[in-house]
Amino acid sequence: MKFYTYEINNKVEKIKTGNHTSFLDAKKLKLVTSKLKKDEYEIYYPYPDSEKVILYKDKAPEVTLFKINAAENLKHQEILGSLFALNIDSSCFGDIVLYENNFYIFIIKELSAYVKNNLNMIGKNKISLEEVDANTLKNYQRNYEEYEMIISSIRIDNVVSSIINSSRNKAIDKIKNKEVIVNYEIVTKNSYMLKENDVFSIRRYGKYKFIGIIKNTKKNNYVVKYLKYL
Repeated sequence: MKFYTYEINNKVEKIKTGNHTSFLDAKKLKLVTSKLKKDEYEIYYPYPDSEKVILYKDKAPEVTLFKINAAENLKHQEILGSLFALNIDSSCFGDIVLYENNFYIFIIKELSAYVKNNLNMIGKNKISLEEVDANTLKNYQRNYEEYEMIISSIRIDNVVSSIINSSRNKAIDKIKNKEVIVNYEIVTKNSYMLKENDVFSIRRYGKYKFIGIIKNTKKNNYVVKYLKYL
């Protein structure tokens, strides 16, 4: 916890001294901006719907956009795992984007050469990174599958159980095994009540956004809507 507090304070100090942060997820963005005034920072969005952003004061940060060239189809989780295998922090890279059948990754400029020289395998697939114009994704819009379901409670264990079509006990086991993440934090309590626009992921099942309750049924259940990231 002390390191996490230091990390947040360090990012705040970067802004106050006229520099920029590395990539921030939604949780860190909220923590950093809570310590700043609205006129003390700008937000750099790599593309309009980006989840990970960069805060800056005076000069917009430079980032490198790589297109991943591979002979075989890749998976998001494989790319993520290969990036972590380079021993770099998640703040060093932005979203992994699938656009027109190709994967792209944003990398902070300072590490782009290191990543290009060292990321040559993803899973069992040999790949190459091609630097492309950072505006390549300016028209990109995230794709989702939209679902509705009837549930008795918006507790995370109940929602997970319904999505994976299994028992609540299995959902609780997934939570105990740290396989469920909400808003970029591992869930520790199966009693957590989902809120509108919470982003959550279930290991081996995908990433989702909880839109909220649409209506109640006559039996006092809930009709809820959620999105699955593609």
